[in-house]
This record gives sequence, C-alpha cells and structure tokens, in this order.
Amino acid sequence: MAEAAVRRATYADLEAVPDHLVAEIIDGVLETHPRPRPRHGIAAARLSGELDRPFARGRGGPGGWVFIIEPELHLGFQVVVPDLAGWRRERMPTEPEDAFIEIPPDWVCEILSPSTMRLDRGPKRRIYAEAGINHLWLLDPTAGVLEGFTLMDGHWLLLATVQRGETVALAPFDAVPFPLDDLFPFADPAAPALPET
Repeated sequence: MAEAAVRRATYADLEAVPDHLVAEIIDGVLETHPRPRPRHGIAAARLSGELDRPFARGRGGPGGWVFIIEPELHLGFQVVVPDLAGWRRERMPTEPEDAFIEIPPDWVCEILSPSTMRLDRGPKRRIYAEAGINHLWLLDPTAGVLEGFTLMDGHWLLLATVQRGETVALAPFDAVPFPLDDLFPFADPAAPALPET
C-alpha cells in the first residue's frame, strides 16, 4: 500500500499563523513557537547594543555591518527567523524593500530557549551551513554560555565557549571584546536589590 505524500508547508500557511507566535518553514514543515520570554529578549537587545555602536556605526570599532533583530530569511525553500543577524555592508548596501530577506547573512545568533533549542541546535544550524553563513553564535542565557562557530568546508567548527565572568572576543566581532555578563542584567550579583514589599 502506497504512503500518502506529505504536504509541504507553504508561505500561506506561515502567514496564517497568529501574530503571538514565531513561524518558520523548516525542511517543508511549519514550525511555530511562542514569542521570547523577557530573559531571551533582554539578552538579544543587549547583544545587539554591544555590536551596534562599534560594528554598525563605527564608534570605537571598524563599522561596516548591518544588524537586524528577528529577520525573516528566505534561504531557498527554508524560511527561518534567527534572533539576530548581521550582514557586511558591502553585501547589503541598501535597505531591503520586502518584509523578508533572501541574502544570507554573514553572521547569525540564536538565543536558546526550551521551545527553540531543538531547532536551533539541529536543523537551523544545518540550514545556516548550507546557506554559506560564515559565523554562528548560540547564546544560552539560562546557563550563561555563548558558543561561537565558524564555517569550515561546510561544517561548523567550534571556536570557543564563553561562560559567565569571561570576556567575549569571538569572530567576526573579536575586534571589540565585551563582558558576557553584560548580556544578563538580572543575573548580575552587583545589581542593586529590589526593595522588599
């Protein structure tokens, strides 16, 4: 008896997903997950801030980059939404007109959470390699760990694992190091305590 053909998700399926969910099409399957929790969002905003001044605007760093938070990337038939992505300015000289981007970034960062870790460490990492994205960071704000990878011969090579208390100096942004702990404001033991009620 022949098996029924599996229907591949379409962009119309993605557009029908409610706004409170993040939707992606990974290997033909519609994947949805809730919007990030505050810890996740704060880490993304803080990392974006650390990179923006020196690497996008050239203040205290080399400049030459464009960063976008949660861009919708169309990489062939895959539709993925990394937490942060960066393009060298010469590869994205003008602002994209569409709501999605087809130019693979030069760097992506996924911020790991229980609802996304399976995809981020699994198929999305493979998809980024297949698209020729040269750098991948995986940030786990719960564990306080950042892993930096570079693409070598189509495979990810782990450059370093940075933990709480250490300084981030990972390619492609190693020219301006910053403390990893700066990404986790509520985990800072030196932060003032909230008044008791």
